Amino acid sequence: MPAKAFSAKQKKKQLQDKRARKREAGGGDDDDNDSNTNDNYNDIHHNIDSAANGSDGSAGHDDPDAADAQVAQNDSHEDEGASTSASAGGDAANSVRVNRLNAQPVSKSLRSSLYDPNRYNLHFEKESKAEIERRKAVSREPLKPKPVTDLEVDLDDIYKPGSLIDMPKRPAWDYTHTESKADLLRREEVRFRQYLEAIYAKYSVDELSYFEHNIETWRQLWRVIEISDIILLITDIRHPAFHMPPSLYQHVVKEQGKHLVLVLNKIDLVSPVVTSAWIKYFREKFPELHIAAFSSYPEWAVQDIRDVFRKKRARIGKKRMRAIGVEQVLGACAHLAINKSAGQIDWTQQLKSAGSNGDQDNDNELEDDDNSDSDGELDELALGVVDDDERTVHKDLVTIGFVGYPNVGKSSLINAIMGKKVVSASRTPGHTKHFQTIFLTPQVRLCDCPGLVFPSLVPKQVQILASIYPIAQVSEPYTVIKFLAERVDLIRLLDLQQHPDPDENAKPNPVWSAWDICEAWAEKRGYRTAKAARLDVYRGANSLLRLAVDGRIVLSMKPPGFYAQHKDQIEREGLAPMPVKFSTFASKEHEKRVQEQIRDHRAAESEEGDDSEEDSDGSSNEDTDDEPAASTTKASRAAPKVSNAFALLSDEMD
Repeated sequence: MPAKAFSAKQKKKQLQDKRARKREAGGGDDDDNDSNTNDNYNDIHHNIDSAANGSDGSAGHDDPDAADAQVAQNDSHEDEGASTSASAGGDAANSVRVNRLNAQPVSKSLRSSLYDPNRYNLHFEKESKAEIERRKAVSREPLKPKPVTDLEVDLDDIYKPGSLIDMPKRPAWDYTHTESKADLLRREEVRFRQYLEAIYAKYSVDELSYFEHNIETWRQLWRVIEISDIILLITDIRHPAFHMPPSLYQHVVKEQGKHLVLVLNKIDLVSPVVTSAWIKYFREKFPELHIAAFSSYPEWAVQDIRDVFRKKRARIGKKRMRAIGVEQVLGACAHLAINKSAGQIDWTQQLKSAGSNGDQDNDNELEDDDNSDSDGELDELALGVVDDDERTVHKDLVTIGFVGYPNVGKSSLINAIMGKKVVSASRTPGHTKHFQTIFLTPQVRLCDCPGLVFPSLVPKQVQILASIYPIAQVSEPYTVIKFLAERVDLIRLLDLQQHPDPDENAKPNPVWSAWDICEAWAEKRGYRTAKAARLDVYRGANSLLRLAVDGRIVLSMKPPGFYAQHKDQIEREGLAPMPVKFSTFASKEHEKRVQEQIRDHRAAESEEGDDSEEDSDGSSNEDTDDEPAASTTKASRAAPKVSNAFALLSDEMD
């Protein structure tokens, strides 16, 4: 009897079932599939071991118990919670699987070397398939608009002061120690493992936010803090509470005795009253914290309504942007009055230079593609070299370290201070892989640290909207859209007039879900799958997330009691008191300023003779993933005859 035919479809199903069984059993890729990194995950223990071994090529201590004893002896001043809960939480920590974002296929020999391209990639906890399916079901539930107080957040609710949620710290070390580099790396590995075990023993995976599991990235932060005199913590003004871990303030200011400057970036996306409220909140919360405000592209989103959905390169490249706040950032550093043996630093001259640099054209700031790993054309004379053994503050240099979460604008701030592009910047989180130094003057050195995510109790949906997770890597974007749609009226903003369900569409007030919004947006944009031509709901959700991350749909959080304290000012200036109530401008002054900028922008474009990339009605025939074309004729009639429909939320409308 002839053998039964075994089709390619059956073979594919067989391989999928095999991988599913291996995932359920807790095993990773087998030895026969070492070069295949499609499943970029592993358990925490392997992650830490590979990180430590990859740094030096050796395993360090042969006896882990001896390393534990050395950790306890050298760091008796630290809390004992990590070591006592390590045994209890070891199994929980080992069961957590880690997703290595943007991992590249590498040979087995490179995995344990200094040249592993995945060495500094973002490592987050990997969610199970069952959890993803559960959240998909949640996204189909009807939307429930949240009250305005839901936008008010407090640091104490996010980081739980006094709890085990802290930052990992390097074990005590100085030049008097006789241990080898391998021994030090091994002690760091043991301490980091205890740190993870303590967290997972206290909190479940569902409670915790995404946070960095890659010890190599934490080593970058440790080193930047050690060699810096001043630490600049860069935050996004839309989510500053999520980007300001109190543990970092405690470590830098209280334990290290160094200066910490909080930089509120992207202040053009919110109203000045929101910026002022956050400054007041942080000053009351952290008395020794210095604060500055900054923006690389003030009010870049203000355009004619027909140009709302222009392509990224055209929008940025055709406009003359001037960074604001550079003088304020340098002024905060000058106020600290740090003197070195080489002599007094002339900060007055630096402030004058910053003012002149701010007037220069800065068109190429963010032209890197999201997937680009190139550093572009950097100024080689400005790049400094740090000795591998440098672990303390330089006696002749003032080093300013730039730290913070991914994609908050650390590299952009450095470029603005320098007045030209010296480091590569991108919208993709995790673009900066290794810390780098740039000399502002012979006495002032800037140090750019890779972004990393601290553990917290922030909902994962907020973290994605805060752009700490690469949008292209989001497995389930629908609950993120649900979180956004319950606080921002996406249905009205996107002019979604047709409900995808015919039965609901026939009702005077159809009930919408997050899935319905993504499906309706995919229909409006023409997103369909290649083979079956079905509506590509995932692509629609992905497109909306990119608009939110890019600042086209603004969701900004407020400090506690914001709306109660500023009720009179909100009514006087015409700011929307509720996140689902919209107006075109935040105030009359804002409208006047917008109209002036539109006239200046049009005059500049006419003088340059730049060709518009879109038709006169603002619609685009190009089908791009990251930014949709302009609204249709019907949508244009529904929109107010003013500039920038997506600036409806640019100040207070979120």
